[in-house]
Amino acid sequence: MDSPAFGQADLTNCERELIHLAGSVQPHGALLVLREPDLTVLQASANTGAVLGQPVGQLLEKALASVDAGLARVVVQLAERDLLEPVPLQHHGRRGEQDLVLEGHLHRVAGVGLVLELEDIRAAGDLDAALELSHETLMACLGQGVQRFTAAATLGMLADAAVQVVRDLTGYDRVMVYRFDPDGHGKIIAEARDPRLDPLLGHHYPATDIPQRARELYLRNRVRILVNVDYEPQALVPDLLPTTGAPLDMSMCTLRSMSPLHLQYLRNMGVTGTLVASLVREGRLWGLIAAHHYSPRQIRYSVRAAVDLLAEVVSTRLAAIENYTYAQVSLMVRRLEQRLVEATSTEGDWRHALFRNPRTLLQPVEATGAALFHGGEVLTCGEVPSTPELRALAQWVDGQSFDGPLACSSVAKAEPTLASLTPTACGVLAVKLSTSRPDYLMWFRKEQLQTLTWAGNPIKAYEGNDPLQLSPRRSFEAWSEIVRGTALPWSSSEQALARAVGMALVDIILQVNAVRLLIAQHQLTQIRETVGSSREPVVIADEQGRLLFSNAAFEQLVGVAGGGVVGTPVADLFVHRETMASLLDTLSMQPWRGELALRCGGDPGELPVEVRAEAVPGRHGLLLGFIFTMVDLRESKRAAAARQHLEDALRSAAVGSPATEGARGADQVISAILTNASLAAMDIAEATDGPPVAPLLEELEASTQRAAMLYGLIRNFTR
Repeated sequence: MDSPAFGQADLTNCERELIHLAGSVQPHGALLVLREPDLTVLQASANTGAVLGQPVGQLLEKALASVDAGLARVVVQLAERDLLEPVPLQHHGRRGEQDLVLEGHLHRVAGVGLVLELEDIRAAGDLDAALELSHETLMACLGQGVQRFTAAATLGMLADAAVQVVRDLTGYDRVMVYRFDPDGHGKIIAEARDPRLDPLLGHHYPATDIPQRARELYLRNRVRILVNVDYEPQALVPDLLPTTGAPLDMSMCTLRSMSPLHLQYLRNMGVTGTLVASLVREGRLWGLIAAHHYSPRQIRYSVRAAVDLLAEVVSTRLAAIENYTYAQVSLMVRRLEQRLVEATSTEGDWRHALFRNPRTLLQPVEATGAALFHGGEVLTCGEVPSTPELRALAQWVDGQSFDGPLACSSVAKAEPTLASLTPTACGVLAVKLSTSRPDYLMWFRKEQLQTLTWAGNPIKAYEGNDPLQLSPRRSFEAWSEIVRGTALPWSSSEQALARAVGMALVDIILQVNAVRLLIAQHQLTQIRETVGSSREPVVIADEQGRLLFSNAAFEQLVGVAGGGVVGTPVADLFVHRETMASLLDTLSMQPWRGELALRCGGDPGELPVEVRAEAVPGRHGLLLGFIFTMVDLRESKRAAAARQHLEDALRSAAVGSPATEGARGADQVISAILTNASLAAMDIAEATDGPPVAPLLEELEASTQRAAMLYGLIRNFTR
């Protein structure tokens, strides 16, 4: 997008006007561009004849020494510096038959040369006095001013002191401190004025009143003066530099012409002369000290420099006042941190302690409600939206990209779908507590109707009924606007407190989790030892069915050290892995018990086991994993086979016994032997905690057979 040349902009493109390439100066001084090192005049303003006594045509391509040797010596001496910023100079010379007293500045433009600006101080007497103060008076004013600034404990006291000191020093009709908000709009927060003037204190001005390029120049060139709004600009001759073919960069020139739009703006306000000093905080334009006069006014360099110094002291004091606020924030956060750490050690949870006294959490940031989103839970205090609305807000906040606290004074404007939050959470201040989870601490402010008093209608950029006739606002009568759907903006100190509280909570969470990790590690070690030494084979799998742990009993059962590789599917441990895989899908609904076959490391055959399988649920229905407890069925199967074999043998013995009448006594003996064996088999089979059953049954069978054999021998012998 093209940038309009100086003087060619209107209200639709004034943000891009090339105001640093003005190509002309205000007529109370003259400008010379000098080539180094011979100080040849390359370019000069058209009014050199009125200021220096020599027309511009006679100066071009001449060495400065041939024009004024004394002035050339001053310039040569100053040229030994880097001159990145203008340095002052003073020179006494002659203009024809008249003595000449010149004040000015000298700075260097890279690739071009030296820029010399000169003002005729004596001629300034016609412009409401040059305000020449004695050295003693000036130093006294500075000393008293700095003392007043140092004594200011609040921003309001500092601003009030600044406007009064600057007005006393400069004599302007009105002096204001003009502060920018985060959106670039300005507000007059302090004013010292002639009592005949209407007050402007508290008035707001839209950001468009000061274009961005002008703000950038205010950062570079801290003090700007306009002597007479109705001046006749004096063009630079030639209009382009002969060495570069480009216009001169006048960013650091004190005489630089001002944009015609800005001049019309001042005329519409009825202002004739201005003095503006920048207030800079952390490299950004915090605000301005703006002085207005209603007739032409020029002041000496020493007074301008004094205003520059005072503005610098005010900026420093701003930092001190805000840092004091931050120090109070740090003290409060340390107390909060101590209280939460104590609550953690005594109660095991810092979260409830955070909300135990809502006033200590809400009052420092002037919030009406707060919510903590942590570990999937929501804790609140004060006036807050419903839990579903809070979760929707947290989801929106989590989707934003921000470094430090997220400060929003109108959630509904930022995200219209959250408009229902306006009554209780119109404004939100949020800090992130985790980099991996959507954990936040948020403060809320209710909607607050605001009545803003503007210096004229900020929306009305044109006069009459023709919107094509754009011009700066002409009406600066107080114009009120009721702003709805917003909360009071979060101040920088409130955001600093939120950041500090967030960092403290992150530290506390880290400490708590570190302690919990140690406790959990100790408990895990103990539990591993307990489960690991259990006589029952146990396998533990994660929620995906991957092997996490198997104890020694299981490893001994399958005959493989490690039982299986951690991370492999637990279904791979079984002969019919598809059966186990489908079983995992149903375990979350109910436990399962049944018989399966394990893969055995030592034997090629199957290893029958009884499996008790169950899923372990976590919080909010999440699945933690699975536990499989097993019983080796080999011994029970062998015992069952031995018992069956014994029963078969006993039945055969009963069938084969003599059935004659003479053998009735013998049958009684055999019957008693078989009955004894049968009862013994039942007792052995039911004794689950004793030695293996199968060998005992086999031994019982052998003993019974031997008893039957011995009885046969006895019967045959006695017969």
